[in-house]
Amino acid sequence: MTEKENNVQHFLDLIKKSRRGKFKIYIGMSAGVGKTYRMLQEAHALMRNGIDIKIGYIETHNRKETHDLLEGLPIIPRRTLFYKGKELEELDVQAVINLRPEVVIVDELAHTNIEGSKNEKRWQDIIEILEAGINVISAVNIQHIESLNEIVREITGIEVKERIPDRIIALADEVVNIDLTADELITRLKEGKIYKEEKIQTALNNFFKSEHILQLRELALKEVASQVERKVEAEVTSVKSVKHERFLACISSNVETAKTVIRKTSRLANYYNSKWFVLYVQTPDENSSKIPLDKQRHLINNFKLATELGAEIIKVENNNISKAILEQCEERKITTICIGKPHLNLFKIILATNVFKDLLNKLSNSEIDLVILS
Repeated sequence: MTEKENNVQHFLDLIKKSRRGKFKIYIGMSAGVGKTYRMLQEAHALMRNGIDIKIGYIETHNRKETHDLLEGLPIIPRRTLFYKGKELEELDVQAVINLRPEVVIVDELAHTNIEGSKNEKRWQDIIEILEAGINVISAVNIQHIESLNEIVREITGIEVKERIPDRIIALADEVVNIDLTADELITRLKEGKIYKEEKIQTALNNFFKSEHILQLRELALKEVASQVERKVEAEVTSVKSVKHERFLACISSNVETAKTVIRKTSRLANYYNSKWFVLYVQTPDENSSKIPLDKQRHLINNFKLATELGAEIIKVENNNISKAILEQCEERKITTICIGKPHLNLFKIILATNVFKDLLNKLSNSEIDLVILS
């Protein structure tokens, strides 16, 4: 793309952004902290101030104090679908766009839509609504953010299936943390304000252990602080001059290492509000005829994960890995290379040492940082 085309595209992006609705996300460390309650409180406050606000989709989970707040708020009827013999309800995106309220509340940001819906995920519905110029307020728990998935699994032992790309959080104009202490949250749980009685003890023994809540709370606080810092850097340029970081995540066909490198590089890139790339160097030993089918499938899934997290994928063929990495660094103006800590036996370490030494030697003459991710 020429410089002239770049300038035109930049101007078009500015026009689209100015037309787009504003997006506010409430983030919590877990279910039951009060995200939906706070959204409904805000809805009443906005309505008292003459704002045309409507409820697009809300999930009260039959919590009385939350459900009571729906009274007096205009609700857009949900779309009814039949799936596997059951009548189910979804957000009616077209009805929201047709009614064009100033603000619409759409709960459960990480929700997966019923099969046959126009969009697979609710966050995709919300993007459509924002692009129609309608302001959206939504909510999500910290464990649903893609790049935090592995960390949450390590803390709780539970893998959360419904996840949203980090770029959706980055898209928000405002991110608000709904915070409770571990004791307050556990008290709410025991009082039956989060789950029904039969589920309380199971929750206390698993996700709602005090040590789990403390760690999730820290994650939520850090995530929101990071978003605020990025917003300051992007909008208050007088605060400090921002170094334009560009990250390169180098992955191999090793499944778990690659996934970790992708997620952690995504976190770094999001923190610095930076462009980032994922590089896979295919050596002659790793061509499609020599890699097992399951590894090929995992590699494709890792490319998909990286794309969802906002990376640009680079796949090159080269028998000299360090040379290929440095060529991409020069071409893409990379400031930081991210690689995984090798999980190799002694023989493989000896064989791999030359690659690593070669890379270090070449990097010693550049200003590129090298980050080894555990």
